[in-house]
Formats: sequence, structure tokens, C-alpha cells
Amino acid sequence: MFFHVNGIRLAYDDHGTGVPLVFLHAFPLNRSMWAPQVAALSQQFRTIAIDLRGHGESDAPLWSFSLDQYADDVSALLDHLAIPQAVLVGLSMGGYVSLAFSKKYGHRLRALILADTRAQADSAEGRTGRYHLAQTAYTKGATAVAETMLSKLLGTTSLQHKSELVAYVRETIHQAPVSGILVDLMAMADRPDSLAHLRTITCPTLVVIGQEDFTTPLADAELMAREIPGARLAVIPAAGHVSNREQPEVFNDLLRGFVEGLPNTPGA
Repeated sequence: MFFHVNGIRLAYDDHGTGVPLVFLHAFPLNRSMWAPQVAALSQQFRTIAIDLRGHGESDAPLWSFSLDQYADDVSALLDHLAIPQAVLVGLSMGGYVSLAFSKKYGHRLRALILADTRAQADSAEGRTGRYHLAQTAYTKGATAVAETMLSKLLGTTSLQHKSELVAYVRETIHQAPVSGILVDLMAMADRPDSLAHLRTITCPTLVVIGQEDFTTPLADAELMAREIPGARLAVIPAAGHVSNREQPEVFNDLLRGFVEGLPNTPGA
């Protein structure tokens, strides 16, 4: 399904009924990364997965966008679906968008799940790395980006033993529009530090991290869990940065238990 916001067409899936869970994907993937969650959790909840601008079936204009604008897209999707409040599930870049959303639209959050992400702005080294990856994408295309990103996205266990997952991640990045890759990299490099904001988050929050995630390591997850009032931390063994695909059953159980434990919220 599709909807339009600010002249851009965005794609999404909407399955099931109940508490709405909105899934925000990682860079440079698309909403298909959430297939195991949608299949399992839509039997109990309403699962909504969006292709962020520049990815999947959404438009991929080449321009300078901010993660705040990505968050505006998510708010517009909730408006389109007449959903006053939702649980946001953001992984990696999706977590950055979730934090941006929580700053602008905190009243629309029933709960927040931050997976394999961080609150800090990029370091100088991190920004340089994004610059070099952008040059790789521009000069050599998405295929070269895939080869660079595989070891950053998947943990050692998955790289060694889950060939189908490796092939899925590689092919998904191959298909990513170069314009979307470039826009994402600039938006992530320019995102503000959110550490001080963490203390202002009031909704129930679950922080999830793959034990083999060295892209956003455990220390980053522990920091978020410590700074967000009442937040819980869950570590998934034998999983790297894309923990929801590397250990989907564990990830699903964590989400299911967390959402089932939420207090009833009128109008949510």
C-alpha cells in the first residue's frame, strides 16, 4: 500500500489488529527486513512496516533530507491510518528516526523499542566513514556498498552459519537506490546528539542489542537503558547488528512480552 506526504510516495504494509506496532528499518535495507516479525506478531497485534524514503518501494528523490523529516513521514503515516498512538520499533537507522520522532511527537508514543542503535551523534571518525561510503556508493554503486556493509550488519555467527540471511542482506542492498543510500548517509551524519533527550522520554522503553553487534556495541545500549527512565535492556546472543533477522524467534518473544506488559492506554 502507498500514501503521499510532501510530494513523496511512501510504501507500507499493514497487517493484523490490536495494539499498533510500527517497524522502522535499518540502513540500507527496507521493510522486508521485518518479515519474521510481521508474520509472527500480526497474529496478535497490528503490524505496520514502512519503507523509509529512498528505500524499497518508496520514492527515492536525491535531495538533502533530515531524520526529522523521516520522523514527519512516520507521523503522516499514523495520520493516514487514523492511529493516535503506536509502539515504534526502530533498528539502527530506524532507531535514529524513532528518537527523532520521540522529540517531535512524544505524545504519539505508546511505547518505544530501540534495537541496535545509539543516541550519540556521529564522531568525527564516524562522519568520515559515512563520507567514504557515500563516495563508494556514488562511484561504484550499491553492489560495492553491500560488500562493505555485510560485516557491519551481521554478526560472526550469522556470517558463518546463515548463508540464506547473508544472501538476503546482500541482495537487498544491491537493490537499494543509490540516491536513497546517499540521502541516508547525509541525514545520519548530520543528526544531533540525543543523549540529553533520553532523560525526557516518558513512555515504556525496551532497548535491544545483539551480543555480536560491534557497529552499535553493548556499551551504547547500556547507556540508553541507563538514561531513559525505567527502560529495560535485553541482549540477544549469537546476533549482530540486524538482530531481528539473526535471531527472529528471540526478538519476537522480547517484543511480544514487552507489548503484552504495557498498561492499557485509552485511545491507543
